[in-house]
Amino acid sequence: MAKRTCKKDDSIAQYERRIYDLEQLIDIARSFSSTIDTNTLLESIVFSCMAQLHVADAGIFVLDSLNSDNFILKTKQNIMDPNNDKNYQIAYSDPAVSFLTENKNSITMDVLQKNCPDSAAIKIFQALNPTLIVPLLQKNHLSGILFLGERFYFDAETGIDYTEYEKNLVLSIGSLAAIAINNATLIERSSTDMMTQLKLKYFFFNVLTEKLDNAMSEKKPLSVIMFDIDFFKHFNDTYGHECGDYVLKQVAFLIKQNLREEDLASRYGGEEFTVLLNEATKDAAIAVAERIRSCIENHDFVFNNQHMHVTISCGVAVFDHESNPVTIAKQLVNQADQGLYMSKHNGRNRVTYAPPSLVSLDGEESK
Repeated sequence: MAKRTCKKDDSIAQYERRIYDLEQLIDIARSFSSTIDTNTLLESIVFSCMAQLHVADAGIFVLDSLNSDNFILKTKQNIMDPNNDKNYQIAYSDPAVSFLTENKNSITMDVLQKNCPDSAAIKIFQALNPTLIVPLLQKNHLSGILFLGERFYFDAETGIDYTEYEKNLVLSIGSLAAIAINNATLIERSSTDMMTQLKLKYFFFNVLTEKLDNAMSEKKPLSVIMFDIDFFKHFNDTYGHECGDYVLKQVAFLIKQNLREEDLASRYGGEEFTVLLNEATKDAAIAVAERIRSCIENHDFVFNNQHMHVTISCGVAVFDHESNPVTIAKQLVNQADQGLYMSKHNGRNRVTYAPPSLVSLDGEESK
């Protein structure tokens, strides 16, 4: 009778665990679908897996189909060593990629080494020391590779890190993650200017609106910089539109080179660019704008053996909950635009901070 009661209690406990895990999967799915920002999504995936499987570190390789066709380590979190970030890439043609796609299961390093002895990815995974490798699959398409690090506990009697139930659980999370990553990738492509590889204007406003809401609620600063290439028409008229395209690409590249990972640059239109600096004060934003301006001024632009001198004019606007409490993204951009106008009016190739008094809160220029 006692054995029956024990088995019944075990069955109830397993049933309750499955209900709990199902509820967690629903919450995880909601979390994955709540953001269009790829970096935020990847962090959410990693932290969800770390919490569910009780691991100290985890990371994701994501397919970079636009630029390299490699799986790039985009996000790695380690609560023991938060600064342990390295640049790892796995070629799409690597045998490990084919094996993970065809096998469709979570695997250990031993399984990977046994089935893919010639894989270059083995050395990469050895450096990362995963306890489990999980394919992120959607309709037989591998969107990414998730790896889980050391667990906080495991079954000492069996020596097994993960039960089959846990492997299937993380595989379910992986399926949700693959769908979310594919959706985010589609949004990213549709929101990216193909010439400059910067974000488009509408996407910039969507993110700015979200960040401005956060800044207002958290009472933190937020800055916008607007750039315009000086005398851009001259390059098109003198050297042709291919030269103009070259200048646009180079300027966009130099802008991105001088930003943090969390900053956002966009092609606002024509030869105009905007940059969003999260949690950047007035002094920090002006310093970034000046660094970009100086970098472009001193860069050697060469097109068809023709050396060209390129400069930009900049306007800076800063949200502050006390001194500049704007509530609409367009208002902040209008302020930066007025700063840009002042830079051009005062001789170009300079940075101008737009004080709140320059533009009223309804977005109109102050008289």
